[in-house]
Amino acid sequence: MNDELTLAIDVGTGSVRAALVDAHGRVLSIAAREHDQIVPAFGWSEQRPQDWWNGTVAAVQTVLQAVPGARERIAMVAACGQMHATVLLDADGALARDTAPLWNDKRTVPLVTAFEAAHRPQDYLARTGNPPTPAWPAFKLQWLRDHDPQAWQRTRAVLMPKDYLNFCLTGVAGMDRTEAACSFLMDPRTGDWSRATCEQLGLDMAKLATIRDPLDIVGHVTAQAAAQTGLREGTPVLVGAGDYPVGLLGSGVCSPGMGSEMLGTSCIVTLVTDQPLLDPAISNVGTVEGGWGAFMLLETGGDAMRWARRAFHEKALSYEDIVAKAALAPAGADRLFFMPYLSGERFGQHRNARAQFFGIGAAHGLEHLHRAVLEGVAFGVKRHINIMERIAGRRLERLVASGGGARTELWLRIKASVYGIPILVPQEAECGIIGCAAMAAVALGRHATLPQAANALVAYDKEVAPEPRWMETYARMQPVFEKLYLHSQRMYDDLDGLAP
Repeated sequence: MNDELTLAIDVGTGSVRAALVDAHGRVLSIAAREHDQIVPAFGWSEQRPQDWWNGTVAAVQTVLQAVPGARERIAMVAACGQMHATVLLDADGALARDTAPLWNDKRTVPLVTAFEAAHRPQDYLARTGNPPTPAWPAFKLQWLRDHDPQAWQRTRAVLMPKDYLNFCLTGVAGMDRTEAACSFLMDPRTGDWSRATCEQLGLDMAKLATIRDPLDIVGHVTAQAAAQTGLREGTPVLVGAGDYPVGLLGSGVCSPGMGSEMLGTSCIVTLVTDQPLLDPAISNVGTVEGGWGAFMLLETGGDAMRWARRAFHEKALSYEDIVAKAALAPAGADRLFFMPYLSGERFGQHRNARAQFFGIGAAHGLEHLHRAVLEGVAFGVKRHINIMERIAGRRLERLVASGGGARTELWLRIKASVYGIPILVPQEAECGIIGCAAMAAVALGRHATLPQAANALVAYDKEVAPEPRWMETYARMQPVFEKLYLHSQRMYDDLDGLAP
């Protein structure tokens, strides 16, 4: 029915957003409620799951009030959420621990380092699908087992953020394959929890929630949840998926050979594939439609521009001013390079990487420095694209850009020219919300497949083509960037050795 609505819920790191989306993919109403991060110690990052639920209740009430008759028109609730934040529930459905460590929590670094020292990638990649990193829930669970044994002992179900919201709505615990695939505990060959990995890490597999398909109905809104939110009791709720794979779907990136670049504080570049790419340099997330998204992450994406604004101008200039200044410099910034590793690297042997400018001469000015920063991020992403294309044995056919960086025209032109392919930008910036609507559309039978739903619901604002002369310049510079990347690695440990 054309008047049916989807209630989409996206629980992010900074806020919960609820939106009502019609059958054509139009967002009729959206509301957000912020929540805080808790930092008990340096490198730690937690949130209270109860805050997510409180924010959801408030946001849902707001959108229901904004659209007449919405309560009765909602045919499905579909949620996505920040990934890896590890929630523990006890046998009564109460929180076994009132906080959950987030994706950016680094307290597990010693556990990851110990695992890497004891095991070779070829011995575990096939059954984990991913290299180890502090973000993965497997290592968070090890830490919780060792440092909060009472909570671990009471735990009967391990959930991710959107799973906790679903539990609050339906009273049913479950997890989807996209979240499980990025836990370090799911075997990509079977799509189920790996007993061998759980035993290796000393984790009780019985505590892990059942892995479900994102389009399954996890349950229905209970009377209690209906009373709190204003939703109609019995409204079906989908299992849903992580915000990252749902954002891929909601930007139209859902077929092998398609690519995505999500440029926020960091930059994630993804290549959709049929099977995970098993390599220590690459991570793999399960996609909503049942495939895989091989991805690499550049810790410094949009944060590079934020750093330049603070370091060079003490925040006196706007981002628009900085981009306008960068536009005054020629492509290649007169052979000036910027290595964009301001926050190191998340994966690999050189997490202590550092940023640098290379090639500064007396003729260079601020415009060159700013352009080099934009180009350096693009070169770093192109390096990742080259690695994934080589391992996948296929070219990236199409790239869709989303996130804050996708609103910067010059940066998009630079990136398209560095990558050598056109870049598409979705009209609707809330790709997670549209992805939730696409999941609901298939679950409700409006479309037969997720790619069909995405094709119907996702529209693009513009296509940014490569500049031929810039392409030539950047193609000559990319190999030099690669050499700088490799040669600089010899110095990072020496640099650390200078610390007092």
